[in-house]
Amino acid sequence: MKAEYGEAVKRALDHAPPAVRKAFFKQIRFLERDLRHPSLHAKKYDEAAGIWQARVNDDWRLYFRIIGDTYRIIKMIPHPK
Repeated sequence: MKAEYGEAVKRALDHAPPAVRKAFFKQIRFLERDLRHPSLHAKKYDEAAGIWQARVNDDWRLYFRIIGDTYRIIKMIPHPK
């Protein structure tokens, strides 16, 4: 599988702290290899819309859809606690 993301995610990465950017790319590599990787804690977020959620780190989450053989990352935001 491969991952792709658009301008909204690129903007979020531009404004994120360096540690979050580094963690994002590490988690993307894990996602491309194994959706069930333990550090991702990937789960269905909105079943009706087909949106999944995964951890970037303790404080940030990424949201994605699975389209064919691609993980389409749709947003990355601080985790609302």
